[in-house]
This record gives sequence, structure tokens and C-alpha cells, in this order.
Amino acid sequence: MNKKRALSGIKPTGDIHLGNYFGAFQEFLALQNNKNIENLYFIADYHALNEIPDPKLLKERTINIFKAFIALGLDPEKSIIFVQSDVPEHTELCWLLSGVTPMGLLERAHAYKDAITKQKNVNMGLFNYPLLQAADILIYDADLVPVGADQKQHVEITRDIAEKFNREYGDIFTIPEPLIQNAVAIVPGTDGQKMSKSKNNTIPIFASEKEIKKSIMNITTDSTPLENPKDPNNCSIFLLYKMFASSEQIEKMRQNYLNGGYGYGHAKTELFEIIMHCFESARKKMLELNSSPDEVFHLMKLGAEKARIIAHSKIDKVKKVMGLG
Repeated sequence: MNKKRALSGIKPTGDIHLGNYFGAFQEFLALQNNKNIENLYFIADYHALNEIPDPKLLKERTINIFKAFIALGLDPEKSIIFVQSDVPEHTELCWLLSGVTPMGLLERAHAYKDAITKQKNVNMGLFNYPLLQAADILIYDADLVPVGADQKQHVEITRDIAEKFNREYGDIFTIPEPLIQNAVAIVPGTDGQKMSKSKNNTIPIFASEKEIKKSIMNITTDSTPLENPKDPNNCSIFLLYKMFASSEQIEKMRQNYLNGGYGYGHAKTELFEIIMHCFESARKKMLELNSSPDEVFHLMKLGAEKARIIAHSKIDKVKKVMGLG
């Protein structure tokens, strides 16, 4: 039985937070443990160029996200973990695909249309974002692409590009399928909205204890007095706690809310404690990686080498059918 191949990437535009963990990493780890799937995960630093013009900051965040991948359980022995810019075949394929990609297809991308509507500074990096993303996927013949529901369109655009290329040059590319976690609950941010770096409402995983506690203590609550009963299902603290706690712990906190005499400050403290407990081993691993930069760069190099073996072979085939090289 041939293994299927899964691929996904994360932009290094900020620190890894709870939304990333529940929205992406849990799926990555489940796929890694599936013996019938070969996994590739990358840090999409090319895609971050539009958002991070500071070279030093981009490099720092790229390395930090790579370390976070490993600290959270991605294993370089089981998955290919690499940095996008270490595999130049991505951008080469992006150019090769540009000749078969209609402008209208890229103009329909939600991010591009949103930027136009809001009259943001639109450049070719934003316009070509879905094309580079298609190259990221097609260069590895990925069968499965774990994405959030808001990223489904990019996989659909990738499929359109691959199908058009295949019609013109033969069956060269695998047509990928989006792997969407419909059952995943929305992770509430500190303001009650969906947790997102762009909304500045995240709870980081690898920040200092003081910073994590500050984020949790900033969670927005209503003005219900301490002694009064409270609605647990309408409270971000409780909704976050449920993602970590056992059924017994959840029921105990629920009753505390309903009985009264239990303040939001108490709930925030319990949430802080359970988060620190759940990520204790990951945070310890991150400290080890922070003190071993040579090992980190070695793992980055190995991951890129493994990825390039696949990518280079694919580029050769693509160029051959196009009459290049």
C-alpha cells in the first residue's frame, strides 16, 4: 500500500499560541502517528515577507517556529520539517506555474479581494500568494493538506492550477485534497473573539510564565459579582479550560460557576495552572532547544535536504515536459 503524503505550513508572523495548537498542531501530530501517511511541515517564511519587512525579526521568528514544531512533538525522524526558503524549488515551480494560471483565478482569492476592498497596499507578493502556495503543495505531490476552513479556497485554487497544468502537459501533478477539521471548536481569544495574531488576543505557549499569566488575566469577562451564579457556557475562561481538562475537572468548574461564590479570578488561576501543566514538557523541550542552537540549525539543514530530494526530482519532471533544461 502506497503511503499518502500530507503537507502543511505555518507563517512565522508571531509566537505559537493556543489557537495554533488546537487548530493545527493536534492534527499534525495525529497525522504523524498515522503509519500510512508521510508528513511534511514547513515554516512559510517567503509568505511572511509581506507582513514582516524586518530581516532580523523574520529570521528570529522563523527559527522560533521551527523550534516550536519540535518542542510540541513533531519528530524529525518521523516527519520532514523544514524552512520554505531553504528549498528554492518552491519559487522555481511558482514561476513555471505562472504560465498556466489565469489572473482571474488569483483575483478571486479572498485575501486579495479583502485588501482591495480595504484599500490596503496591494503588491505582487499578495497577488501571487495563492500561486506560491500552490507550488508549495504541488512540488511534493501532496495528497492531503491540513488547513482551517478559511484556507480551503487556497487548496481549491491549487487544484484548479494542477488540473489545468495536467490537461496541457499530461498527468504530472497529484490533485490535493483539503483536510479540514470541522469538529474543532473555535478557540476563543482574550477578547472572546476567535484567537488570532491579527486580533492581538492570543495566549502564547512559549512565553514566560509571567507573560502567559498576564494574557490569561486579561481575558474579558462580564461584571457579575463574585457571590452570584455565572453562566459557564458564555465565558471564554471556561471554554478554554474545557479544552485541557478532564470530564471531572470540567464538571467541578461548571458547578463552581453555577453555585456562586466563585469569581472569574479563581477561574483564570485554574486555567493558568492547567495550561502550564499541559505544556510543561513542551516548554522544557523549548528551553533545551534554546540552549542548543547548533543542533537546531543541524535539524533545519537535514529537513531541507530531505525536502529538496523530493522537490528537485519533481522540478526535473516538470521542466522536462515543458521543454526546459
